[in-house]
Amino acid sequence: MQSAPSTRFGIRKELAAAGAIAARDVTKLLRDPIRLVGGLVFPALFIGVLGGAFASNFQSPGIDLLPFIFAGQLAQGVWQSAALGLVSILEDRENDFSQEIFVAPIGRRTILAGKILGESLVAFPQAFTVMAFGIILGIPLTLAQVFAIIPALVLVALFGASFGALIVSLLPNQRSANLLFPFIFLPQFFLAGAFNPIRNLPWYLDIVSHIAPLRYAVDLIRGAYYGYPNAAVLGDPAWTTAVIVITTVVMLSIGTLLFVRSERNR
Repeated sequence: MQSAPSTRFGIRKELAAAGAIAARDVTKLLRDPIRLVGGLVFPALFIGVLGGAFASNFQSPGIDLLPFIFAGQLAQGVWQSAALGLVSILEDRENDFSQEIFVAPIGRRTILAGKILGESLVAFPQAFTVMAFGIILGIPLTLAQVFAIIPALVLVALFGASFGALIVSLLPNQRSANLLFPFIFLPQFFLAGAFNPIRNLPWYLDIVSHIAPLRYAVDLIRGAYYGYPNAAVLGDPAWTTAVIVITTVVMLSIGTLLFVRSERNR
């Protein structure tokens, strides 16, 4: 029977390993200027160009489209960055150097937990850039709104990473992920309301919209930004938070189970 000190040492070792994997992902971001600049500039351009065009040419009753798109892009950017970041676990599996991670004396669950934590942290520089750019554009953003948005962003990042972990656990290699991910993500940008109001979708698109995970991430951030009730917010943030937490737990459980099983079979 394993003693208590030995158990505590094992837990500390696994936590330290997960932290090291997370730190590695953050370091990789800081050492990749193209990815860093692209991740910071692209969302800002979306808000400035797309948001400005929508605000100038379209009207939605009771909604100012520039702040509306700002909140949507904030959620979409963090959620997508965390989800897509999990693709790197397939790259690690195929890379000779990074295969050392998979033969290290740590659990596969620890590897996955470290990747989820790391990619969640990597998503935050993009979020702060979007908020800073929103202030430059004159989008109202109070200190109270920032304090409401930050914990919501933490949950959105974990939600996105858990979704990425589930998808990656079903794929054999990075090439498959690169082919599949655009078909998974692009429709969600519009069906989740990241750029456009979605209250009056046709019934068949409304069903797909309710299935799309990004919908709940976007609505949670809008709830934190606008408050509730508000014409821009689809549902009660408490209900949205419950949906996200439950879905995150389910996706993490299934994704971890499938990931561990696939690694055992390699």
